[in-house]
Order: sequence, then structure tokens, then C-alpha cells
Amino acid sequence: MSDPWLKRWDERYSNTAYAFGEKPNEYLREQLQKLQPGNILFAAEGEGRNAVYAAKLGWTVSAFDISTEGRKKALQLAEKNQVSLDYKVGQLPNLEYTKGQFDAIALIYAHFPASIKSAYHKLLNNYLRKGGTVIFEAFGKKHLPYREKNPKVGGPRDLESLFSIEELLEDFTDYEITELVEKEVELNEGLYHSGTGSVVRFVGTKK
Repeated sequence: MSDPWLKRWDERYSNTAYAFGEKPNEYLREQLQKLQPGNILFAAEGEGRNAVYAAKLGWTVSAFDISTEGRKKALQLAEKNQVSLDYKVGQLPNLEYTKGQFDAIALIYAHFPASIKSAYHKLLNNYLRKGGTVIFEAFGKKHLPYREKNPKVGGPRDLESLFSIEELLEDFTDYEITELVEKEVELNEGLYHSGTGSVVRFVGTKK
């Protein structure tokens, strides 16, 4: 993963304000309420808003990101909310999670670089137990015109870093799909997700 990529996120997360706010993503919130708490992994978790929310619901929470600044903010938020997180910094292949370790995996705007995103998805799939749940929301291939119209809605500037339904079907094979759709949504998540965008949403149970 390139140094400019890491520098970008460290700079964004070094500000006092939380880049995407302190409240959880709405889709994640809706989906977690349907599940019994267990072990959950948050990918590219940044400043911890979603991980902290899950911990408050009684989940045992693991999270990772490449940004030490993100981890610092996440642990501050966890302390503020009187919960704990197992938060690692680094690239996923080096973090030593184990096969079938998690009951759920959350990918909420986990826009990994295009060159590794599919490999990361397949590795995350390995860490999910049979019967476990993936919860995914991120910007879809139709999002670029929304971003051009309103840069404050955020998201990658390149098509390759956006997601398609077909990509997710290839990366997460052998799942019972609860939902898999690209749709227009209204985002109100801090400084960098503000406005209308096009997102892919996926919830599936591993067979």
C-alpha cells in the first residue's frame, strides 16, 4: 500500500473533528439490530464510530486500519463511550486473524486500493465462520456523477475503486444473500459524507 495513501488518511484523521462523525452508519445500525452479538471484525475502520457502536450493543469488537491516527481517535471514542476495542494497525495479510474467527464482518466504506480490494475480500471471507454474516455498504460504480455534482458526498474519484454487484458476487461466493443492491441514498455522516450518493449494499450469510 503506497505511502501517499497512508499519508492521506493520517492527515484526515489527525484533525480534532471526526471525519465521518461519531454516530454509526445507518445501514450498519439497522443490520446489527437483527443479529445476536458475538465476535465482529470491522475492516478499514478509521476513527471507530461503527466499532464503538457495536461494542455498546455487546459485541466483542476487532478492527483494523492502516492509519495510526485513526486508531488513536477510535480508542478515544471507545473510552468516551466506556467500551473496549481490539484495534490493529497494518495491512490485513499481516494481522494474524484466523480462519472462522468471526461471527460477522462489517465493511462500511472500506474502499481499499483497487489493486488489492478483491484479495482483501477473499481473505476476510476466510476469517468468517460458516453461518456468519457480512454487512457491506460502500460507493458503487454509478457514484461518480454524484461526486462531481457534490464533492462533499465523498468517495473515490476513480471508477476502479468503486464497487459493482458483480464484483461482490465474485468475491463473496457461496452466500445466502439477504440483500444485494445499488441504490441512491442520502448521507449525513460528518464532514466527508454529506449529500446524495449511489451505494452498493450487501448482507449475506456464509453457507
